[in-house]
Amino acid sequence: MTSKPLKQIHLAAHFPGVNNTTVWSDPAAGSHIEFSSFVHFAQTAERAKFDFLFLAEGLRLREQGGKIYDLDVVGRPDTFTVLAALAAVTEHLGLTGTINSTFNEPYEVARQFASLDHLSGGRSAWNVVTSWDAFTGENFRRGGFLPQSERYSRAKEFLATANELFDSWHGDEIIADQAAGVFLRDAKAGSFVHSGRHFDIHGQFNVPRSPQGRPVIFQAGDSEEGREFAASSADAIFSRHATLEGGQAFYTDVKSRLAKYGRRHDQLLILPAATFVLADTDAEAEELAKEVRRQQVSGATAIKHLEFVWNRDLSSYDPEGPLPDIDPDVSDDHISKGRAQVRMYRDPLATARQWRELAAANNWSIRDLVINAGNRQNFVGSPATVARTIDEYVQADASDGFILVPHITPTGLDAFADQVVPLLQERGVFRTEYEGPTLRHHLGLAHPDDVSDERVAS
Repeated sequence: MTSKPLKQIHLAAHFPGVNNTTVWSDPAAGSHIEFSSFVHFAQTAERAKFDFLFLAEGLRLREQGGKIYDLDVVGRPDTFTVLAALAAVTEHLGLTGTINSTFNEPYEVARQFASLDHLSGGRSAWNVVTSWDAFTGENFRRGGFLPQSERYSRAKEFLATANELFDSWHGDEIIADQAAGVFLRDAKAGSFVHSGRHFDIHGQFNVPRSPQGRPVIFQAGDSEEGREFAASSADAIFSRHATLEGGQAFYTDVKSRLAKYGRRHDQLLILPAATFVLADTDAEAEELAKEVRRQQVSGATAIKHLEFVWNRDLSSYDPEGPLPDIDPDVSDDHISKGRAQVRMYRDPLATARQWRELAAANNWSIRDLVINAGNRQNFVGSPATVARTIDEYVQADASDGFILVPHITPTGLDAFADQVVPLLQERGVFRTEYEGPTLRHHLGLAHPDDVSDERVAS
């Protein structure tokens, strides 16, 4: 009986912020906007031989009751600016940016990613997302113009169009013959024509073929459409299913969709986001995790989170007291603007009933409920325990690796890099050196020119 070969684990680092996972009030926390924070975080990830750094995107400051929601980190510098700057202070680390397909144009985005790929020597990646709310769209010329039912239609055509632009250069056009004074082999290099439902453009793309050909493509949607989009067009999925059982179900579902698009299992990586808490012993880590959760969910934060579901002003309620007797307001005009969390509660009335039952059964206050019913740390324990658990999850096909989200910026990744990564290396499941220069090398993905079937989102 032959044993299954060990899978190599993929690790990435999510620069925290734009959520209440980040404990900005902790004395150990630093800036979320100064370049030195990004540099420390990225260089720590590279020192640990991580595949890539991941930046989320925020296109508008979120509001609660018409006021800026300031209980978590608000705002974020422009993604491309940060990644381009980090390309200059790193050598191997992949640079992944979330860029919206609803309020941008294919030519502009393709040009930016192709440029980043050149500047970084082939380390760019694009997390393709859609915008679901007109609130965010108000910041743009055509705010709210796209019905939610069409957002994936536009995203698919957006990506397909961007790929046509990337592929408009083949890589052999530049000869730069100084003696003959001839720079280009083909004066029509970069020519493209695209006529579709969402985009009707033609011209010449002005960035030559980059080292990776195209950026690595990530997708983060969890809906039926999102899973199909990823199976047809993405190289990796940024998943929220980080438990063993949930991860295995998601992994099996998405991987099973690849065959109909002519793709193999290894052509799409499943990489859930995961948080962690480390300490010398498992017991100490459990206690520290409880402390971190209480930092993440202050009394004010607990009330705001309850408002996601109740869709009412609950500021008069005591966070250390019982849940409201009043039912949620199920109107479409939501008190929490621009927050993805509101979409998690499709049936607020049912959620309220469930939460009341949980609170009654456990004698929980509002704050206790939010702490226990919300997101918990995924990996808690000593370095040995966390390394073993991560390895077990990957070998059991709950994921192909994890995108780690520390709760402290910019030093929150340091302990993991110094204490957990060496143990994974000892297990033989994580690299000790980078195997190649590009992000595709890190992720084990073929260059687009080496893939016989061109991937075009349809």
